[in-house]
Amino acid sequence: MSHFIIAPVVLPAMMGGLIILWMRHDLLLQRVFSTAGTAVLLCVSLYLALHASGGEIFVYRLGNWPAPFGIVLMLDRLAALMLVLTSFLALSVQLYAIGSGWDRKGWHFHALWQFQLMGLMGAFLTGDAFNLFVFFEVLLIASYGLMIHGGGGLRLRAGVQYVVINLMGSALFLAALGTLYAVTGTLNMADMALRVAEIPPEDTALVRTGAVLLMLVFAIKAALVPLHFWLPSTYGNAPGPVAALFAIMSKVGVYAIIRFYTLIFPAESVIGSIVADMLLPAALVTLVVGQIGILGGRHLGRVAAMAAIASIGTLIVAVSMFTPEGISAALYYLMHSTLSAGALFLISDMVAQRRGGNLWLSVRPRIADSGLIAAMFFAATVAVAGMPPLSGFLGKLLVLDATRADPWWVGIWATILITSLFAILGFARAGSTLFWKPFQLQQEARHHSDHHGREHNGPILPKLEPDEQIQDIGDAVSPALGFAATGLLLAGLVALTLLAAPALRMTEAIADQLFDPGPYFQSVLVHQEGARP
Repeated sequence: MSHFIIAPVVLPAMMGGLIILWMRHDLLLQRVFSTAGTAVLLCVSLYLALHASGGEIFVYRLGNWPAPFGIVLMLDRLAALMLVLTSFLALSVQLYAIGSGWDRKGWHFHALWQFQLMGLMGAFLTGDAFNLFVFFEVLLIASYGLMIHGGGGLRLRAGVQYVVINLMGSALFLAALGTLYAVTGTLNMADMALRVAEIPPEDTALVRTGAVLLMLVFAIKAALVPLHFWLPSTYGNAPGPVAALFAIMSKVGVYAIIRFYTLIFPAESVIGSIVADMLLPAALVTLVVGQIGILGGRHLGRVAAMAAIASIGTLIVAVSMFTPEGISAALYYLMHSTLSAGALFLISDMVAQRRGGNLWLSVRPRIADSGLIAAMFFAATVAVAGMPPLSGFLGKLLVLDATRADPWWVGIWATILITSLFAILGFARAGSTLFWKPFQLQQEARHHSDHHGREHNGPILPKLEPDEQIQDIGDAVSPALGFAATGLLLAGLVALTLLAAPALRMTEAIADQLFDPGPYFQSVLVHQEGARP
């Protein structure tokens, strides 16, 4: 069993290398092998999740060196959940990319896809803080290539901004790790947690500095206000499938916050309380900014990006409680927000393909497959806005319930509920502009034609300005595959709603394991029999 822990990292790494070396000139082979590799990755993730569900913590010691001297990969319930969620999202979105033809708009799409998965899986599995940085860089390097896939001026400009901001975050990450290593002498998370706990409160100045620097890094990755400004242009201009996969990337920052500030800097400590006090205000401001962005958005891609920011705000509100109830609610909402954001980005791409690349919220002629796309858009936005009966409603109820013991619960509840109304109004306006008004124009044109006996196409619509167009629209290979892939994400939301009780039992078990770190220390730091001394 233990050797399977490294499979989610090795499998996409080998597949990405094979695609570059052997299949780079054969798109069909790339599609077959890359999709098969992602499907196997999902199966491996489910297998690991099944074993982790019993509560045992599995450790893989690279080179058979015992921690803290060697590098370890660690599998617990939280890591297993993130593996399954990532691989399910990746497989669904990859099928959409093939069906829509996005994977043939530039070089090495599938290789970059696999390397991106390698970085994501490694970040969730590593038990070493420095290797978290390494896997961050792997997934970020791959994401740079995916971000500018297909080219275009707007995309390249957003990609440069994305690269610069994340390079600054990487430099800050190294500074934080250097500070913590100088104080504790270790970068193994379990060992660092024990050493930090032994430091007297009056001698924790440097540790507090390192903890705050780490929080800034994770806030950049998670797109918390005011460090969110890179996300709207990046996600709004990225190819649709890439933006959908990026829905899990911001969750890497959230995962790191949960991991570090329940294990190494718990909220009840002097260091953790400083971070916890910073998180809640930042989360509420993030929520407000995101929901207002939905209400005021004029571009569907930007609206979807602002919805992703708003979901991060709601998610971090629950995390900032640093209680088992708060973490459990956050994990349920994390699953929901990842699937719903991915679906919304794919639906936005469907609209773009049928409107000649125009995602501005202006009335245009009715698009092909309008009814089906409108139904999917309605389902996705209901989920994102947190309306019943889908999982977003349950997720927000859980977040509200987890915060009712907080002294500021009235303000938290008011912020979440009022800003949810902003999202509902913003999505209603977008849906009306994209689907209902074009339908009305078509009906009016038919009525006019019936009465005048000649064809009439309705009012003359405004011509797009050159800078409002994205010219590189994917050539659809199989629209049915695109619809099926998007439907798979929506089906995931339905399943999360219908299976809410077992899902909550799972998230509660994860939270209980996080707040009982004793078995984690025992599994990671105990010297394995036969390991090198």
